[in-house]
Amino acid sequence: MSTATAVVVALAAMLGTGLYAAFAPAAAAAGPWLPLAVLLAAVVALCNVSSIADLTAARPGGGGLVPTDLPPAAGRLAGIARLVARGAAAVAAAGVFGAYVLPSQPVPVAIVAVLVVIGLNVAGVRISVTACRALVAGAVVILALVTVVGAFPPGPAGPSAALESAAAAGAPAELPAATLQAAVPGSVFGVLTAAAFVFFAFAGTSRVAELGGSLRDPLRTVRRASTIAVLIAGVIFLAVSGALLNGLGVDRLSTSPIPLASLIDSGSSPALGVLVRVGAAVATGSALLAVLSRGSETASRMARDGDLPRLLARTGSRGTPWVADLAGGVLVVGVTVLVGPVTALAISACAVLVHYALLHGAALRLRGRSRRTLVVAAAGGLLCLALALSLPTWALSSTAVLLVGGWLLSTLLARTAGARGDDELPRSGDTGEQAA
Repeated sequence: MSTATAVVVALAAMLGTGLYAAFAPAAAAAGPWLPLAVLLAAVVALCNVSSIADLTAARPGGGGLVPTDLPPAAGRLAGIARLVARGAAAVAAAGVFGAYVLPSQPVPVAIVAVLVVIGLNVAGVRISVTACRALVAGAVVILALVTVVGAFPPGPAGPSAALESAAAAGAPAELPAATLQAAVPGSVFGVLTAAAFVFFAFAGTSRVAELGGSLRDPLRTVRRASTIAVLIAGVIFLAVSGALLNGLGVDRLSTSPIPLASLIDSGSSPALGVLVRVGAAVATGSALLAVLSRGSETASRMARDGDLPRLLARTGSRGTPWVADLAGGVLVVGVTVLVGPVTALAISACAVLVHYALLHGAALRLRGRSRRTLVVAAAGGLLCLALALSLPTWALSSTAVLLVGGWLLSTLLARTAGARGDDELPRSGDTGEQAA
């Protein structure tokens, strides 16, 4: 896989749920300073790319995403944080899918989407490079529409108001918008909070490192392709945030469950609104498939290492971790019924920021690290923690409970497996054929 193809794959991972949902809660926190929050999130993403590339160069076998340079307890916490982030991201993707497809009944639609994706995962269906190219092309078309409509808004009101009300009424009970705002909306703290929400959209920066041996020149491509993808996505997100602010205004943007559709619907062309909803459904459905499949792979790897129940490591005839697929899907269905997409998005953002902070910590422990690695990893780790701590208290507390609970369970299982010398399954460093 060439650098250009890796850039497309990374962009497909970024232009998903966050593009269609993250800007509303971010605007509630940052107000008119939303573009500044987008820039800050992009800086944090670039720091993450640098540390992932340094870890990949030092540990070509997968150390870029599995912080083997950390103590075992911290490494397990990084794995749990990654798992929580992907589970919450799946809930957010399902909720946003339902809100765009059928605003009056988003939850049943979201559940059906998750069930379909579970079946696809168990069958071994994955998103191909060709599909990634189509996803990116579709996102660019929608971006062009949003930019044009946002640059020349027809008026403050439009036919989307009824749809927004229907989406709000049909969604699971979300916390009031005031809980997403800083004490002084648009303040420095509010910009940090908004950047944490926008960062959710940049979480796909790790996708290139996950490609591993599929890359033509892994050590070079991980850094180069990821950096290019972040810069392109940053320009896209800046354009989208500016268009939404200009076309909807802060107040309407911060309360809309379907901001891109709300902007397009403010015009006079229903066909364009349908196109945006189709694009949102394809993007969030693809994101749901991707995060559930990668989440089950993460759970399966941790199970092989003894950090999760061994049952989750079982694979089917197609080589897919079908037990982890089913367990993760059932869990996502249950959580989707209980919480809305904004809540799930906040928890996912908090967990993934913790994961990246630990990756920066692993980069700081590399032997022979350069001064650039030291500076970038220290700055990136501090920024990740600052963004995570700026999220609303309910997001922090919920994420902390999930991380602590998962870490305690993982530690208990690891000690139990170590005490009995369980070598039933190979470690994650073994080949895929051996693991199967």
